[in-house]
Amino acid sequence: MQNLYQSSSSQLFLIAGPCVLESLELGLSIGRLLAELQDELQIKVVFKSSFDKANRSSINSFRGPGLEQGLKWLAKIKKETGLPVTTDIHEPKQAKISAEVVDVLQIPAFLSRQTDLLVAAAKTERIVNVKKGQFLSPWDMENVVEKLKQSGGSYIWLTERGTCLGYNNLVVDFRSIPIMQTFGYPVVFDATHSVQIPGGQGSVSGGERQYVSLLARAAVVCGCQGIFMEVHPEPEKALCDGPNMWPTSVLKPIINELKMLEKTLNGSKASSSDNQNAGL
Repeated sequence: MQNLYQSSSSQLFLIAGPCVLESLELGLSIGRLLAELQDELQIKVVFKSSFDKANRSSINSFRGPGLEQGLKWLAKIKKETGLPVTTDIHEPKQAKISAEVVDVLQIPAFLSRQTDLLVAAAKTERIVNVKKGQFLSPWDMENVVEKLKQSGGSYIWLTERGTCLGYNNLVVDFRSIPIMQTFGYPVVFDATHSVQIPGGQGSVSGGERQYVSLLARAAVVCGCQGIFMEVHPEPEKALCDGPNMWPTSVLKPIINELKMLEKTLNGSKASSSDNQNAGL
């Protein structure tokens, strides 16, 4: 876990997977694809999927297999792919149980200020990835960081996922990336939830997938350390968040582009530093 955290601070990493665990077969299929992508593009990948989506728009929406079954599936995906895994937790009692399987505990945006949940997650000594609430400013996240630190949390990621703009709309303020980095922890950009249209289709959320790659590129330019993308082989048939998920068939090109962009930016920074050292 510590190696995973340290590597995330030095080069771009990817958190990816289906929004919710629809089946073990689907999870394994996507996990294998992500493992191949990791080897081919030399990018650290964390497999992500939820055992329960507790904040769906409708009471009739699919939520997932539940804690017990979901953790069994995640354990199998982790073992067969070799990838570290992460999942959402919604209640303090889920933290310790989930930490027996997952490498990263994810705190959903709607729960980012829930003190008891943050404290329980921090005490597991796992990496805790907190998604910035749609209702929070980036500087508000310093209080979240303090809750985790004072509860024993040493490994923290902060994720930007858009801010509410009126009804059923989100906007990304890319200043949040450098602002949250001043707290001393890696910042991730959620490229797929940032294009979500919350509740935009009545009983389900909509999304504008066509902007995912554009926003992801902007986030890398702004210096984020990680990219979060929910992916699916057939987003139109996905049981959760289909309109904003990215198709696995075109995942490799966008990640390759982001890696190349990061490399170019790092090269530019190195050149600028050399010039400064030479007095130019």
